[in-house]
Amino acid sequence: MTKRYVAVVLIFCFTACFKGFSQEEAAVRVLRFTSSHTSFPDSARAAGHLYDSVLYSATEHYMDSSVMLVVPKNLKPFKKVDLFFWFHGWHNNIDTAAVFYALVRQFVASHRNAVLVLAETAKNAPDSYGGKLEKPGMFKALVNDVMAELKTNKVISSKAKPGSIALGGHSGAYRVIANILQNGQQPVQEVFLFDALYAELDKYMAWIKQAKHNHFVHWFTNHGGGTDAMSDTLMEQLTNQHIAYALVEEAAVTPAILKANKILFVHSPREHNVIINNPDDFELLLEGSWWLNRE
Repeated sequence: MTKRYVAVVLIFCFTACFKGFSQEEAAVRVLRFTSSHTSFPDSARAAGHLYDSVLYSATEHYMDSSVMLVVPKNLKPFKKVDLFFWFHGWHNNIDTAAVFYALVRQFVASHRNAVLVLAETAKNAPDSYGGKLEKPGMFKALVNDVMAELKTNKVISSKAKPGSIALGGHSGAYRVIANILQNGQQPVQEVFLFDALYAELDKYMAWIKQAKHNHFVHWFTNHGGGTDAMSDTLMEQLTNQHIAYALVEEAAVTPAILKANKILFVHSPREHNVIINNPDDFELLLEGSWWLNRE
Protein backbone atom coordinates (compact mmCIF):
# COMPACT_ATOMS: atom_id res chain seq x y z
CA MET A 1 0.00 0.00 0.00
CA THR A 2 1.35 3.44 -0.89
CA LYS A 3 0.79 6.90 0.45
CA ARG A 4 -2.42 7.78 2.24
CA TYR A 5 -3.56 11.19 0.99
CA VAL A 6 -6.80 11.64 2.94
CA ALA A 7 -7.52 10.08 6.28
CA VAL A 8 -11.12 10.67 7.25
CA VAL A 9 -13.73 12.83 5.53
CA LEU A 10 -16.97 13.40 7.41
CA ILE A 11 -20.16 13.54 5.45
CA PHE A 12 -20.62 17.30 5.96
CA CYS A 13 -17.63 17.75 3.61
CA PHE A 14 -19.37 15.93 0.78
CA THR A 15 -21.01 19.00 -0.73
CA ALA A 16 -17.60 20.56 -1.13
CA CYS A 17 -15.74 17.44 -2.18
CA PHE A 18 -18.30 15.47 -4.19
CA LYS A 19 -21.05 17.54 -5.76
CA GLY A 20 -24.25 15.56 -5.97
CA PHE A 21 -24.02 13.70 -2.67
CA SER A 22 -26.99 14.48 -0.46
CA GLN A 23 -27.75 14.85 3.20
CA GLU A 24 -29.04 11.28 3.24
CA GLU A 25 -25.48 9.98 3.59
CA ALA A 26 -25.10 11.63 7.00
CA ALA A 27 -24.41 8.29 8.65
CA VAL A 28 -21.06 7.55 6.98
CA ARG A 29 -17.41 8.47 7.08
CA VAL A 30 -15.19 8.19 4.04
CA LEU A 31 -11.57 7.11 3.85
CA ARG A 32 -9.46 7.63 0.75
CA PHE A 33 -6.05 6.15 0.04
CA THR A 34 -3.93 4.84 -2.81
CA SER A 35 -2.90 1.22 -3.27
CA SER A 36 -0.28 -0.40 -5.48
CA HIS A 37 -2.69 -3.34 -5.80
CA THR A 38 -5.42 -1.59 -7.78
CA SER A 39 -5.81 -1.85 -11.56
CA PHE A 40 -3.41 0.88 -12.63
CA PRO A 41 -0.76 1.83 -13.49
CA ASP A 42 -0.13 -1.34 -15.49
CA SER A 43 2.37 -2.15 -18.22
CA ALA A 44 -0.34 -3.11 -20.72
CA ARG A 45 -1.59 0.49 -20.73
CA ALA A 46 1.78 2.24 -20.40
CA ALA A 47 1.25 3.78 -23.84
CA GLY A 48 -2.43 4.43 -23.24
CA HIS A 49 -5.31 2.78 -25.08
CA LEU A 50 -6.59 3.39 -28.61
CA TYR A 51 -10.34 3.02 -28.98
CA ASP A 52 -12.46 4.12 -31.94
CA SER A 53 -9.48 6.10 -33.31
CA VAL A 54 -9.09 8.05 -30.06
CA LEU A 55 -6.02 7.64 -27.86
CA TYR A 56 -6.74 7.60 -24.13
CA SER A 57 -3.42 8.50 -22.58
CA ALA A 58 -1.84 6.66 -19.68
CA THR A 59 -1.32 9.93 -17.82
CA GLU A 60 -5.00 10.89 -17.85
CA HIS A 61 -6.70 7.51 -17.70
CA TYR A 62 -4.35 4.80 -16.38
CA MET A 63 -2.38 6.23 -13.48
CA ASP A 64 -4.99 6.62 -10.72
CA SER A 65 -4.71 4.03 -7.94
CA SER A 66 -7.34 5.57 -5.65
CA VAL A 67 -9.54 3.58 -3.31
CA MET A 68 -12.61 5.02 -1.55
CA LEU A 69 -13.99 3.35 1.57
CA VAL A 70 -17.52 4.17 2.72
CA VAL A 71 -17.98 3.20 6.36
CA PRO A 72 -21.45 3.31 7.96
CA LYS A 73 -21.39 5.27 11.20
CA ASN A 74 -23.15 2.41 12.95
CA LEU A 75 -20.75 -0.27 11.70
CA LYS A 76 -20.36 -2.89 14.39
CA PRO A 77 -16.65 -3.79 14.56
CA PHE A 78 -16.96 -7.56 14.79
CA LYS A 79 -13.99 -9.92 14.56
CA LYS A 80 -14.70 -10.09 10.83
CA VAL A 81 -15.76 -7.22 8.57
CA ASP A 82 -17.85 -7.73 5.43
CA LEU A 83 -16.70 -5.90 2.29
CA PHE A 84 -18.61 -4.93 -0.85
CA PHE A 85 -16.41 -3.96 -3.81
CA TRP A 86 -18.01 -1.87 -6.57
CA PHE A 87 -16.41 -1.53 -10.01
CA HIS A 88 -17.58 1.13 -12.44
CA GLY A 89 -18.10 0.87 -16.18
CA TRP A 90 -16.87 2.87 -19.17
CA HIS A 91 -16.39 6.65 -19.10
CA ASN A 92 -16.64 6.77 -15.31
CA ASN A 93 -14.48 6.98 -12.23
CA ILE A 94 -15.11 6.09 -8.60
CA ASP A 95 -16.43 9.55 -7.73
CA THR A 96 -18.74 10.02 -10.72
CA ALA A 97 -20.11 6.50 -10.30
CA ALA A 98 -20.76 7.05 -6.59
CA VAL A 99 -22.71 10.23 -7.33
CA PHE A 100 -24.55 9.37 -10.55
CA TYR A 101 -25.78 5.99 -9.29
CA ALA A 102 -26.34 7.15 -5.70
CA LEU A 103 -24.27 4.23 -4.45
CA VAL A 104 -23.57 5.71 -1.02
CA ARG A 105 -27.17 6.62 -0.32
CA GLN A 106 -28.34 3.17 -1.37
CA PHE A 107 -25.65 1.43 0.63
CA VAL A 108 -26.58 3.36 3.77
CA ALA A 109 -30.30 2.70 3.22
CA SER A 110 -29.69 -1.05 2.96
CA HIS A 111 -28.42 -1.14 6.57
CA ARG A 112 -25.67 -3.62 5.80
CA ASN A 113 -23.01 -4.04 8.48
CA ALA A 114 -20.29 -3.80 5.87
CA VAL A 115 -17.85 -1.42 4.19
CA LEU A 116 -18.38 -0.25 0.61
CA VAL A 117 -15.14 -0.21 -1.38
CA LEU A 118 -14.72 1.62 -4.70
CA ALA A 119 -11.37 0.88 -6.36
CA GLU A 120 -10.40 2.87 -9.44
CA THR A 121 -10.04 1.06 -12.78
CA ALA A 122 -9.77 2.70 -16.24
CA LYS A 123 -10.60 6.31 -15.41
CA ASN A 124 -13.04 8.11 -17.72
CA ALA A 125 -12.16 5.75 -20.55
CA PRO A 126 -13.99 3.24 -22.79
CA ASP A 127 -12.08 0.23 -21.50
CA SER A 128 -13.01 -2.93 -19.61
CA TYR A 129 -9.43 -4.07 -19.02
CA GLY A 130 -8.89 -4.69 -15.32
CA GLY A 131 -5.16 -4.04 -15.28
CA LYS A 132 -3.23 -5.55 -12.39
CA LEU A 133 -6.43 -6.80 -10.75
CA GLU A 134 -6.60 -9.47 -13.46
CA LYS A 135 -3.35 -10.96 -12.17
CA PRO A 136 -3.08 -13.84 -9.65
CA GLY A 137 -3.26 -12.74 -6.03
CA MET A 138 -3.67 -9.03 -6.73
CA PHE A 139 -7.22 -8.81 -5.38
CA LYS A 140 -6.19 -10.59 -2.19
CA ALA A 141 -3.46 -7.98 -1.76
CA LEU A 142 -6.02 -5.20 -2.30
CA VAL A 143 -8.27 -6.72 0.37
CA ASN A 144 -5.28 -6.70 2.73
CA ASP A 145 -4.66 -3.03 1.95
CA VAL A 146 -8.30 -2.19 2.66
CA MET A 147 -8.13 -4.00 5.99
CA ALA A 148 -4.90 -2.21 6.90
CA GLU A 149 -6.48 1.18 6.14
CA LEU A 150 -9.52 0.37 8.27
CA LYS A 151 -7.26 -0.68 11.14
CA THR A 152 -5.03 2.40 10.84
CA ASN A 153 -8.12 4.59 11.14
CA LYS A 154 -9.42 2.51 14.06
CA VAL A 155 -12.58 1.51 12.23
CA ILE A 156 -11.93 -2.12 13.14
CA SER A 157 -9.71 -3.84 15.67
CA SER A 158 -6.12 -4.70 14.87
CA LYS A 159 -7.04 -8.39 14.94
CA ALA A 160 -10.07 -8.20 12.64
CA LYS A 161 -10.14 -10.30 9.48
CA PRO A 162 -12.11 -10.05 6.23
CA GLY A 163 -15.60 -11.48 6.50
CA SER A 164 -17.90 -12.10 3.55
CA ILE A 165 -16.86 -10.44 0.31
CA ALA A 166 -19.25 -9.36 -2.45
CA LEU A 167 -18.48 -7.85 -5.84
CA GLY A 168 -20.75 -5.63 -7.89
CA GLY A 169 -20.51 -3.48 -10.96
CA HIS A 170 -22.07 -1.99 -14.04
CA SER A 171 -21.47 -2.61 -17.74
CA GLY A 172 -17.74 -2.90 -18.53
CA ALA A 173 -17.00 -3.98 -14.96
CA TYR A 174 -17.76 -7.55 -16.05
CA ARG A 175 -14.14 -8.24 -17.03
CA VAL A 176 -12.35 -7.17 -13.86
CA ILE A 177 -14.95 -8.98 -11.75
CA ALA A 178 -14.64 -12.20 -13.78
CA ASN A 179 -10.87 -12.17 -13.47
CA ILE A 180 -11.00 -11.48 -9.75
CA LEU A 181 -13.24 -14.53 -9.37
CA GLN A 182 -10.72 -16.65 -11.28
CA ASN A 183 -7.40 -15.17 -10.17
CA GLY A 184 -8.00 -13.10 -7.05
CA GLN A 185 -6.98 -15.86 -4.61
CA GLN A 186 -9.52 -14.44 -2.16
CA PRO A 187 -12.89 -16.14 -1.52
CA VAL A 188 -15.85 -14.20 -2.93
CA GLN A 189 -19.35 -15.22 -1.89
CA GLU A 190 -21.62 -12.91 -3.89
CA VAL A 191 -21.74 -11.16 -7.29
CA PHE A 192 -24.25 -8.52 -8.41
CA LEU A 193 -23.99 -7.42 -12.06
CA PHE A 194 -25.93 -4.56 -13.64
CA ASP A 195 -26.21 -5.05 -17.41
CA ALA A 196 -22.66 -6.37 -17.37
CA LEU A 197 -22.64 -9.87 -18.83
CA TYR A 198 -20.76 -9.35 -22.10
CA ALA A 199 -18.24 -12.20 -21.98
CA GLU A 200 -16.17 -14.35 -19.59
CA LEU A 201 -19.07 -16.77 -19.09
CA ASP A 202 -16.65 -19.60 -18.34
CA LYS A 203 -15.23 -17.71 -15.37
CA TYR A 204 -18.66 -16.89 -13.97
CA MET A 205 -19.85 -20.45 -14.46
CA ALA A 206 -16.79 -21.87 -12.71
CA TRP A 207 -17.37 -19.57 -9.74
CA ILE A 208 -21.10 -20.40 -9.58
CA LYS A 209 -20.22 -24.09 -9.40
CA GLN A 210 -17.36 -23.56 -6.98
CA ALA A 211 -19.45 -23.36 -3.81
CA LYS A 212 -22.99 -24.34 -2.92
CA HIS A 213 -23.92 -20.96 -1.50
CA ASN A 214 -22.27 -18.57 -3.95
CA HIS A 215 -24.97 -16.03 -4.83
CA PHE A 216 -25.18 -14.57 -8.37
CA VAL A 217 -27.58 -11.93 -9.75
CA HIS A 218 -27.53 -10.36 -13.22
CA TRP A 219 -29.89 -7.40 -13.72
CA PHE A 220 -30.07 -6.91 -17.51
CA THR A 221 -31.81 -4.93 -20.24
CA ASN A 222 -32.39 -5.26 -23.97
CA HIS A 223 -30.35 -2.10 -24.50
CA GLY A 224 -26.95 -3.18 -23.23
CA GLY A 225 -25.38 -4.17 -26.50
CA GLY A 226 -25.61 -7.91 -25.99
CA THR A 227 -26.14 -8.50 -22.28
CA ASP A 228 -29.56 -10.01 -22.98
CA ALA A 229 -28.11 -12.52 -25.46
CA MET A 230 -25.30 -13.41 -23.05
CA SER A 231 -27.85 -13.90 -20.27
CA ASP A 232 -29.76 -16.28 -22.52
CA THR A 233 -26.55 -18.16 -23.26
CA LEU A 234 -25.62 -18.51 -19.60
CA MET A 235 -29.14 -19.65 -18.72
CA GLU A 236 -28.93 -22.26 -21.47
CA GLN A 237 -25.61 -23.49 -20.12
CA LEU A 238 -27.06 -23.70 -16.63
CA THR A 239 -30.02 -25.70 -17.94
CA ASN A 240 -27.71 -28.09 -19.78
CA GLN A 241 -25.76 -28.69 -16.60
CA HIS A 242 -28.92 -29.12 -14.51
CA ILE A 243 -28.20 -26.06 -12.37
CA ALA A 244 -31.31 -24.30 -11.09
CA TYR A 245 -31.85 -20.59 -11.69
CA ALA A 246 -34.74 -18.13 -11.87
CA LEU A 247 -35.69 -15.41 -14.35
CA VAL A 248 -38.01 -12.62 -13.20
CA GLU A 249 -39.16 -9.22 -14.38
CA GLU A 250 -37.81 -6.18 -12.59
CA ALA A 251 -41.21 -5.18 -11.19
CA ALA A 252 -41.52 -8.52 -9.41
CA VAL A 253 -38.21 -8.47 -7.54
CA THR A 254 -38.31 -8.47 -3.75
CA PRO A 255 -35.69 -9.23 -1.11
CA ALA A 256 -37.50 -12.54 -0.56
CA ILE A 257 -37.04 -13.54 -4.23
CA LEU A 258 -33.37 -12.57 -4.05
CA LYS A 259 -32.89 -14.66 -0.95
CA ALA A 260 -34.75 -17.63 -2.44
CA ASN A 261 -32.57 -18.01 -5.55
CA LYS A 262 -28.89 -18.83 -5.71
CA ILE A 263 -28.80 -17.72 -9.35
CA LEU A 264 -31.18 -15.00 -10.46
CA PHE A 265 -31.61 -13.13 -13.74
CA VAL A 266 -33.67 -9.94 -13.60
CA HIS A 267 -35.00 -8.46 -16.84
CA SER A 268 -35.53 -4.71 -16.89
CA PRO A 269 -37.42 -2.77 -19.61
CA ARG A 270 -35.32 0.31 -18.85
CA GLU A 271 -32.20 1.68 -20.52
CA HIS A 272 -28.68 0.45 -19.89
CA ASN A 273 -27.48 3.39 -17.81
CA VAL A 274 -30.52 3.87 -15.56
CA ILE A 275 -31.12 0.52 -13.91
CA ILE A 276 -29.14 1.04 -10.71
CA ASN A 277 -31.10 3.80 -9.00
CA ASN A 278 -34.49 5.54 -9.20
CA PRO A 279 -35.85 3.06 -8.24
CA ASP A 280 -32.99 1.97 -6.01
CA ASP A 281 -32.16 -1.49 -7.29
CA PHE A 282 -28.69 -1.54 -5.74
CA GLU A 283 -30.28 -1.08 -2.33
CA LEU A 284 -32.75 -3.84 -3.12
CA LEU A 285 -29.98 -6.27 -4.03
CA LEU A 286 -28.10 -5.44 -0.85
CA GLU A 287 -31.22 -6.07 1.22
CA GLY A 288 -31.53 -9.45 -0.48
CA SER A 289 -27.90 -10.37 0.11
CA TRP A 290 -27.15 -13.90 1.26
CA TRP A 291 -23.92 -12.90 2.92
CA LEU A 292 -23.77 -9.29 4.09
CA ASN A 293 -24.97 -8.93 7.67
CA ARG A 294 -27.50 -6.31 8.69
CA GLU A 295 -26.53 -3.56 11.12
